[in-house]
Amino acid sequence: MSLVVQKYGGSSVADAESVKRVARRIVETKKAGHDVVVVVSAMGDTTDDLMDLAQQVTPLPPARELDMLLTAGERISMAVLAMAIANLGYSALSFTGSQAGVITDEAHGKARIIDITPGRITKALAEGHIAIVAGFQGVSQTTKNITTLGRGGSDTTAVALAAAMSADVCEIYTDVDGVFTADPRIVPAARHISRISTEEMLELAANGAKILHLRCVEYARRYQIPIHVRSSFSAKEGTIITDQPAAAGDLGTTNCQLHQDSEEGVTVEAPIISGVAHDRSEAKITVVGVPDRPGYAAKIFATVAEAEANVDMIVQNVSSVETGCTDISFTLPRNEGDRVVKALDKARDTLGFVSLQFDDHVGKLSLVGAGMRTNPGVSAKLFQALSDADINIEMISTSEIRISVVTSDDQLDDAVRAVHTAFGLDSSEGEAVVYGGTGR
Repeated sequence: MSLVVQKYGGSSVADAESVKRVARRIVETKKAGHDVVVVVSAMGDTTDDLMDLAQQVTPLPPARELDMLLTAGERISMAVLAMAIANLGYSALSFTGSQAGVITDEAHGKARIIDITPGRITKALAEGHIAIVAGFQGVSQTTKNITTLGRGGSDTTAVALAAAMSADVCEIYTDVDGVFTADPRIVPAARHISRISTEEMLELAANGAKILHLRCVEYARRYQIPIHVRSSFSAKEGTIITDQPAAAGDLGTTNCQLHQDSEEGVTVEAPIISGVAHDRSEAKITVVGVPDRPGYAAKIFATVAEAEANVDMIVQNVSSVETGCTDISFTLPRNEGDRVVKALDKARDTLGFVSLQFDDHVGKLSLVGAGMRTNPGVSAKLFQALSDADINIEMISTSEIRISVVTSDDQLDDAVRAVHTAFGLDSSEGEAVVYGGTGR
């Protein structure tokens, strides 16, 4: 008997009929002889609705109380799902994050998991029950307060539980048929990816692909937990995320070069480009007229760090001969922009810069593929595709398997489609299907 952890997103349990459909799928897994642990998100847009409610009451809700409010959504969905399973003749027990042993630090709204002590879950499985766990939440190790893991935290809950319980697989159920070469909502011709490495998935998730939460992929990579991304609305195979080589006959990877090792019978894959991710949640700050001398960049980013902001891309211009000054541009989450601008402006005399420019109308496009390491010309093709689409590049950043560019946000969708087509990623099998969810 194997242990399967399944996670169902908000669109999969959006209403009573959806909950019943998910319950039938869970029971089918149980009937197949598996132990089943289910992690569930809040129904539909419940988390957003609760956040709106808090904002109507006060523009600055206390962090502890906001976490108490937001975790109500998952408690509702776990309870009704357990009821639906009971209606099918199987026993299910629901657990909050704290009851499931999800131990976190004390950072409300963005807590990190410290440990998982799944004793009650293990006991429930041993007694023949299906265990339903509320995702997105835990309990602080120090304060014993309820905490939330940040948006997408149910993915992290599921993989962390899978790691703690040595599950055979973690299945993430969503409203699309797995991972695609781009967001099907932006690129209807996006191609389905059957198999992808955790390294590539990390880059896609870190650069805006919303199919999986970044920390969930980090967990999976660290503990070598295979993730199977599937749709709860169809019976299609979905996408396997793993670093294990694919055996002959396994699901393959899109847009790759394949050859068969006749002795081992193993398909060796060398993906060139895995996908195009986009992110419209960032803003750009340019610090104008920074003295081009040692220490000034360190002072600027120390100030940014003290404002508790996460910096993404950084570009420094060539120093001006006449002034001996340079400009430094960087991107960061848009909702942290005002705080950082105020912190930098307050320290202007110490930092010695001339002025600040803040632009919250930018978007980031990222091209991801392990084949970049060994295939020249990827950058040239990317920039030519953007040029042909008359799209201006404001910033560029690279890693071994990723090239990211910043453009204006009103050109981002066109940029994604142009690059997707230029690299031959468009599918010839019709449009990708998005079964549910508002994308809110």
